Amino acid sequence: MPQVTADAWVPVTPDVAFAVSQTTGEVRLRWDPFIRSQRLLDAQRPGVGVHTLTKARVGPSMISRYVSFRPPTSVGMTMEKGPWFFESFGGGWRFTPRERDGQQGSLARWKYTYAVRPAWLRPLAEPIGQWLLGREIRRRIAAFACACADPVVLAAARDGADR
Repeated sequence: MPQVTADAWVPVTPDVAFAVSQTTGEVRLRWDPFIRSQRLLDAQRPGVGVHTLTKARVGPSMISRYVSFRPPTSVGMTMEKGPWFFESFGGGWRFTPRERDGQQGSLARWKYTYAVRPAWLRPLAEPIGQWLLGREIRRRIAAFACACADPVVLAAARDGADR
């Protein structure tokens, strides 16, 4: 299956980076260029088995399910219902401690894995998907890195992590 990944160093510890990645509502909209809205469907907090409805700023919606939730290091989701052109879609985020120029921080790595349908269209659609999804994930992780330096986002993420 095709995959796209993007990495960014962020100036916060993995627990804070993880908390930023799980922000919702207005805080999430403040930094995530992809999302028009996002909400949990069947729980008050994220966790394995919990479903999320995500509406893109442009285009489709997707219902996904958390398949892993391991604060502060990783989270994984898989599509349950989404755009007709995805046979499958999954996303994973990993946060590892990483020092840069003497400053403690984290390496954030986001990855999408997907398959398109119909199968006969894959030779044409997958290279297009690599380009489109690659561009989108790079935009998102760049925005995520900025969010990890935004005092408003950090305060909200830390408040959420303390609850």
